[in-house]
Formats: sequence, structure tokens, C-alpha cells
Amino acid sequence: MSLAAVVIVVVATVLIGAFGIRVSRTTSDFYVASRTVSPLWNASAIGGEYLSAASFLGVAGLILAYGIDMLWLPVGWTGGYLVLLVLVSAPLRRSGAYTLPDFAEARLESMAVRRTASVLVVLIGWLYLMPQFQSAGLVLRTITGAPVWAGGLLVAGVVVLNVLSGGMRSITFVQAFQYWLKLTALAVPVVFLLLAWKSDGAPALSAEDAQVWLTPLGGSREYEVYSTYSLILATFLGTMGLPHVLVRFYTNPDGRAARRTTLVVLSLLGAFYLLPALYGWLGRLYAPDLIRTDTVVLTLPARMIGGTLGDLLTALVTAGAFAAFLSTSSGLTVSVAGVIAQDLLKGGVRSFRIATLMAVAVPLALALWARALPVADVVGLAFAVAASSFCPLLVLGIWWRKLSTTGALAGLYAGGGLACLSVLVTITGGPYDGMLGALLAQPAAWTVPIAFLVMAVVSFVTQHRVPRGVATIMVRLHTPENLDLDRGDWRPRSS
Repeated sequence: MSLAAVVIVVVATVLIGAFGIRVSRTTSDFYVASRTVSPLWNASAIGGEYLSAASFLGVAGLILAYGIDMLWLPVGWTGGYLVLLVLVSAPLRRSGAYTLPDFAEARLESMAVRRTASVLVVLIGWLYLMPQFQSAGLVLRTITGAPVWAGGLLVAGVVVLNVLSGGMRSITFVQAFQYWLKLTALAVPVVFLLLAWKSDGAPALSAEDAQVWLTPLGGSREYEVYSTYSLILATFLGTMGLPHVLVRFYTNPDGRAARRTTLVVLSLLGAFYLLPALYGWLGRLYAPDLIRTDTVVLTLPARMIGGTLGDLLTALVTAGAFAAFLSTSSGLTVSVAGVIAQDLLKGGVRSFRIATLMAVAVPLALALWARALPVADVVGLAFAVAASSFCPLLVLGIWWRKLSTTGALAGLYAGGGLACLSVLVTITGGPYDGMLGALLAQPAAWTVPIAFLVMAVVSFVTQHRVPRGVATIMVRLHTPENLDLDRGDWRPRSS
């Protein structure tokens, strides 16, 4: 049944994506869906791509292992959109850019900043894609016994097919469908799991287990306080620096629609993240042997219910898991391919399609080669890199006119470079023990302040490198679209 569910999800994804071929004709269609996506449709698509393997499988696995401290993951991932709403979404949409490097170049009038931003977009995208492919292999092996590489190759193939077919417009249709599939795939089984728990006498955790698992900062990990606060910083600030999230705001018609989209996203994510916590808690009761495996969501229906109903519910959560891999991988592939096509190739639809293959091939190879870590941990590292690089660039670039080209470059190199180095060391040689291990596994607490500090200090001493057109671009970022700036009289266009 689970294998049939995977096949159904794959076929549905391909068919829905094929619909995008009929309406994807121009370069704007491929990159930003011609900026015509409505807030509800766009919010569903954002939920589809944002709720990755880390959300669907990883959060429950970490809550199972470490307890309620891991609830900061869904809180941070959702709360990050509030920061995005207040500081970034509307001005970013008004910038008129296709990608983050477009914004960086427009704001700072520098190809060097653009190239640096392009490299960071690609690195963050690849780092985020790698655990999607690894988790797909884990799920397919769990349900069929297939080799680990098979699941990653399947997801990569479907993603490439969809993106090559219709670009952003096609992916929007697919991801909106997949959000609602993922929500259903977790919500329906958890109802039956709770009924089974109640019929079993509603057992509770043992007093000894509850002492650690239910106590905030209870000592289930080394350097609990530092790791928790660094995780909070990475998730709250990293959301605004994720390229596959930001590109979605370029598809809105205007800044007002971008803000409305963000509000709807907060509701959709809040509804979803109530569910993984329940799976983690039930897993602690009924499947404590699954600690550090990221399979508790897939295993609980068969273990707690069993029989035909258990098989059906397992098939449903398996379908949701594959929808998570496909939707997030699609969004990441579009954002990375967009940057590669514009900055490394000649641009246009043909370059976008070549870039799509490049965007998928590297993380797929890394997924097969690199050491497997808990999926939520790897995604957390991607958030740390985003928070240490694009967060200061966006916040200071949008709200501080004294940001200089040299300051922006220095901050990107300092924060993004140090965060990338921590990620590389953790993935290839970790995990490490002691304080060094905590600093490398959760680098945001020191790399984000360094990035902001370096960017600000260097800008203060290089004011001669502030872009000449900063006044014009700042007005553009902060002026509502219904004002006609070209007329110079600040009257509404309708007048």
C-alpha cells in the first residue's frame, strides 16, 4: 500500500505540473509566474515548499529524542514569517527583482555583491536539498527495502521533470496541492492514533522520563542553553534569508498582496506544526527505540493500530512524506536554477532548463556521499547560513541607507563564510563533543552578530562606497505601489 501511495503522489505531481506547461510561455512565467499569484494560492504553495522533510519527519524525531525543547523548531520556523512580514516582505516585492542577487545588485549597485549573493544562494539551496534526497531514500528503504540512493534519485527525477516543464508557474500548482496533502497525511492518522492511545488506557510517561523530556533545558543535550538560544536565533532570522521562500514574494502582484500572503502562511504553518509534536510524544510512549532514526511518523500507525487500517494510515503518511520531499525540492530547485541561469549562463528559458539539471545534480551527489545526519539538524544548519548572510543584508539594505558596498561584502564574507565553514566541518567530520561541538552544530548565536557588526562597522568607515542611487532605491522600496513616483507629485495613479 505504501508503495502504491508513493506512485500516486508521483503521478499526481507530474500531471499537475504538466498543467503548468499550458500557461508557461515567457521568461517571467518560469521565474516568478508573471507576478500574478493570489495570496491564498501563494501561501498554500509557500506552505508546500517550506514544510520539508525536516518538518514532516525530522521535528517528530527530534521531539521523540530530546523532548519539548525541540518545540522551538516549529515555533521558530513559523515565527520567522512574522519577522519576514514586519521587515522584508513588502519592500522586497517592490524591489522588482527576480532573485536575491537581483536585489543585492539593485540596492548596492555592485556586481561583486551580486556574485557573492549568488554563491550563497546556491550553497544554501544545495545544503537544503541534500537532506530531502537523503530522507527520500530513507523512506523508500523503510517501505520497500530499496537501496538508499533509489528514493533520492526518484525525487530528483520528478523535480527535474516538473521544473523543466513549466518553471515557477507549474511548481506553484504542484506545491499548493502538496501542502494540503501533507496536512491531511498527518492530521487523519493522528486522530486514529489518539483514539488508540485512549483505548489503551491513556498511558503517560514514566516519572523518570518525564523529568528530562518534559522539562525545558532539562539537560538532554550538551550545552542545552546555548544550543537552544542559537537554534531560536537561526530559525527566527534564517527564514528571511532562504532563497526558495523569498522568491515566492516576487510572484505576488504587489507589496500589499505580499503582506497578505505572509499572514495566511502564518495560519497554515501554525495548523500544520501542531501535529508533529503529537507524533513525537506518542513515539516516546510507544516507539522509544526509534530515537535518531527520523522514522517515527512512518512507524507509529502500524505499531499502535496494525491491521489493514494501520497499513492504510502508513500509506497516507508515506504519501505525505514524499509530497514533502517533492514540494520543497521543487521550490529549492527553481530558486537555485534561477540564480545559476542568470549569473552563470545567458538567461532565458533554455538557460533555466540547463541550470535546473545543475541545481539538482550536486546535492544528489552530496546526499549519496555525505554522512547522514538527522534531517532537521541539517536544515537547521541551512537556516544558520541564511541568518548569517542574507538576514543582515536584507535588514540593513532595506532599512539603513548608509550600508556601503564594502560593508555588505565584508558582512557576507564574515557571517556567511564562518557559518558555511561550521556546516562543512559538522557534515564531513562531526559531531564533535564539548563546547566546540555545540558552537559548530549551532553557529547562529555567534555568526549572526558577527555578520551584523562587520557589515555596520565597515560601512561606517567606508561611506564613500555608499551607492549613489541609494535615495532612489530606498524610495522605491518603501513607497506603496498606488503612488506614481514618475510624476513627481506623489498623487495616486487613479487621480
